[in-house]
Amino acid sequence: MAAGIDALAHRKRSAAEPEGALVLLHGRGADELDLLPLADKLDPERRLAVVAPRAPLSLPPGGHHWYVVRRVGYPDADTFFDSFGRLAEWLDSLPDAIGVPWERTVLGGFSMGAVMSYALGLGAGRPAPAGILALSGFIPSVEGFELDLGHRQGFPVAIGHGAEDPVISVDFAREARRRLEEAGLAVLYREAAMAHTIEPRFIEALRDWLKERLVEPRPRER
Repeated sequence: MAAGIDALAHRKRSAAEPEGALVLLHGRGADELDLLPLADKLDPERRLAVVAPRAPLSLPPGGHHWYVVRRVGYPDADTFFDSFGRLAEWLDSLPDAIGVPWERTVLGGFSMGAVMSYALGLGAGRPAPAGILALSGFIPSVEGFELDLGHRQGFPVAIGHGAEDPVISVDFAREARRRLEEAGLAVLYREAAMAHTIEPRFIEALRDWLKERLVEPRPRER
């Protein structure tokens, strides 16, 4: 059985001397290639190492999944915890594999991938990344799973969601914002009049948000 970063199939967009890293977790039924085009939009100067793993489950109606969906907001516990454990081990091996420490790595995803980003970035017992990027997702409710929001004052989370999303209601994003802000986290929030997708204009704001989290200012030329 493969170990370390090879335990999950993945794709990378490398940087010559990365100043930080971005992990992108795909949504339901997609794969590791789905979000990789975002890399050049979020980091056009290629100052970040970007890595996108493939979810370990192959389920109907096709593609790859992080857990079984029985009810939106409430992942199936068995498959959720199985993927949580596999992804945790994969993420723990990432710093040595790409040469970027975890505290300079932002964990992000879309839809089901956003759910896992919340879980792995804020779950009890997990080390804190540099920030969390959650697009069109929700904070999972699973028996036996708890968030650790203590000592997270000012921790950065960026949330984007479509106000007309028919798959995952925008109410989940609004509740996540309320819950995280009440715990003292620093939330960048955007909702737009669109469905279950990523707002192009939010990408511009996220580009600056990532720079603030991960990229050292370059000296001006004289």
